[in-house]
Amino acid sequence: MKPLVALIGRPNVGKSTLFNKLIGRKLSIVKDMPGVTRDRIYGDCEWTGHHFSLVDTGGLDVKNKDAFQLNITRQAEIACELADVVILLVDGREGITSADHDAANFLRKYEVPVVLAVNKLDNNEKEKSYEFYELGLGEPMCISAEHSLGIGDLLDAVVSHFKDKGDEASEESDSLKVAIVGKPNAGKSSLVNRLVGQTRVMVSNVAGTTRDAIDTPFKYNGKNYTLIDTAGIRRKRGIEEDSVEAYSVIRSFDAIRRCDVAVVVIDAVDGITEQDLRILGFVHEEGKPSVIFMNKWDTVQKDDKTMKKFNEKLAEELKFMSYFVPVYGSALSGQRVQNVMDEIDRVYAHASYRIPTGVLNDIFQNAILSVEPPSHAGRRLKISYITQASTNPPTFVMFVNDASLMHFSYSRYLENSLRDAVDFSGTPIRFVLREKE
Repeated sequence: MKPLVALIGRPNVGKSTLFNKLIGRKLSIVKDMPGVTRDRIYGDCEWTGHHFSLVDTGGLDVKNKDAFQLNITRQAEIACELADVVILLVDGREGITSADHDAANFLRKYEVPVVLAVNKLDNNEKEKSYEFYELGLGEPMCISAEHSLGIGDLLDAVVSHFKDKGDEASEESDSLKVAIVGKPNAGKSSLVNRLVGQTRVMVSNVAGTTRDAIDTPFKYNGKNYTLIDTAGIRRKRGIEEDSVEAYSVIRSFDAIRRCDVAVVVIDAVDGITEQDLRILGFVHEEGKPSVIFMNKWDTVQKDDKTMKKFNEKLAEELKFMSYFVPVYGSALSGQRVQNVMDEIDRVYAHASYRIPTGVLNDIFQNAILSVEPPSHAGRRLKISYITQASTNPPTFVMFVNDASLMHFSYSRYLENSLRDAVDFSGTPIRFVLREKE
């Protein structure tokens, strides 16, 4: 699993600006007023070969006890619990404040490395950073997020704290981690309890009963699994209306990040909703194999064509992940629940499959002969070679003459050709283009 880096700091020190700069695209709202960032946002970063996830948090004001600020504080607490490294951002222009001292004391509760970054020093005014030694967090690093000054040194300091997780990974390698995710009250905890065979998680028809991610180890057919039950993921509007659930979303998305397989639970009575699509989109973007469990199927009024209609609806809504694998059942009655475990094993096997290079190139040569690659301005795309670089998700590197000539539709055609030849149902696959020198 990629390391997680959390951005922490009092309001209006420039966390969102730094976040957007590091991930290279504008996800956080940047506005010159405190409290704009309400919920943390994840992004993926890479620096000198180190890949990590970055999480942006709301402005931390520890002594403010109103409900909104208490929720932000709880978000920051969970981010620090999960993080491998924390960046504490302070404002060099304004100087050290009591809120900075409060933030530093807040971080001392956690056994996590902290990198202190002094922002808004546009002219490398190092002398303005000296007072921040008072915080007792080591050497302050001068940066300007807006003008990209000092960012490289900051990232060097961050990645220096990443630990080799090889030993940890080997200890957990015999347990397949399965995240059970979905919107509130879809039946996630009921599914966990049915799979495990005992009530390990509180079940209620009140949306949002589960507040944190709960890991439940168990065995099935002699194999070790860890089920991660998570709080329901609501749309942002719902989170803002019911702030007590807002911090739970951190654990839910973190569960997707750290799982091997995601089971997305959908209420079959409601059908697939916009929020279900968002969750599935996050699973897809994270490159996780998945199973869609259409829960409460026993309460759906149906005939012999109902399941076919549901599948057609899923296919229409999930064009971005045509590889989806559905299971129709009921966590409450146990209907087809064992099929979920069988599909978990199957989609994980597909995500872990490696195609021999010779076979892979034969598949693509046949596809290229059937449909000629696109051309532009008299130049035609040439694909000279392809190899599989990694698994989970299966990732393929194509060596081409000019990457700009690869049209999205042709890339999709090649993916479909590969899926027709090899069963990759339940898992996304990735293509990486390399221009041959």
